Amino acid sequence: MSYSVGQVAGFAGITVRTLHHYDEIGLLAPSGRSHAGHRRYEDADLDRLQQILFYRELGFPLDEVAALLDDPDADPRAHLRRQHELLTARIDKLQKMAEAVEHALEARRMGINLTPEERFEVFGDKDPEQYAEEAEQRWGDTELYAESQRRAATYTKDDWKRMQAEIDAWNAGYGDLMDAGEQPTGDRAMDMAEEHRQHLCTWFYEASYAFHQCLGDMYVSDERFKAFYDSTRPGLAEHLKEAIRANAARHAS
Repeated sequence: MSYSVGQVAGFAGITVRTLHHYDEIGLLAPSGRSHAGHRRYEDADLDRLQQILFYRELGFPLDEVAALLDDPDADPRAHLRRQHELLTARIDKLQKMAEAVEHALEARRMGINLTPEERFEVFGDKDPEQYAEEAEQRWGDTELYAESQRRAATYTKDDWKRMQAEIDAWNAGYGDLMDAGEQPTGDRAMDMAEEHRQHLCTWFYEASYAFHQCLGDMYVSDERFKAFYDSTRPGLAEHLKEAIRANAARHAS
């Protein structure tokens, strides 16, 4: 059974002009001709076309495709092995690209516009988007969330590094405060609670004293936040919660 050039073009999803070109350069010559001189393709021609299109999909130039297919030492199994190797490599590359795009989408959601290398430089092994989806679900319709997104979208790598340095310094300072036996209601603890609030106001959104107290409660009630603060010093989350509450009361009086 043979097929016309139009039929083959339809099967393969390519143009008749492409098939004519392949014939002209000797890459795919049809096995026969009709009585009227029209090209007729047989099953073996379709097999070769499939191989051509496979290698073209992987970016091989036509001259290299011809060399591969016309190699007298290569049998069909050799082509299949080569194609399997190429496909496996392509899948691995595409998977990595997909993961990179996924991370980029998450970063955009968080407003963190950094390359993977910059993100590692700034955050190390911490994942700043770990709770991005949850945060969007919980607060996505609030003005505070929108404001934090607007601000974060403008930050450069140096901005994020400066912010991270402030966080690290504050954590160390609060740990020292607790080691010194400072009570949550003491001036030093309240000052650091105010510094914590001001950090939010500077980098993310205007955190009122009432909202800051809500955050303090969450730092204790949410085990993930509690683990983050207590990793600096055991009990820090609860201590900070009480310092935030005392600081709010101080500014309300």
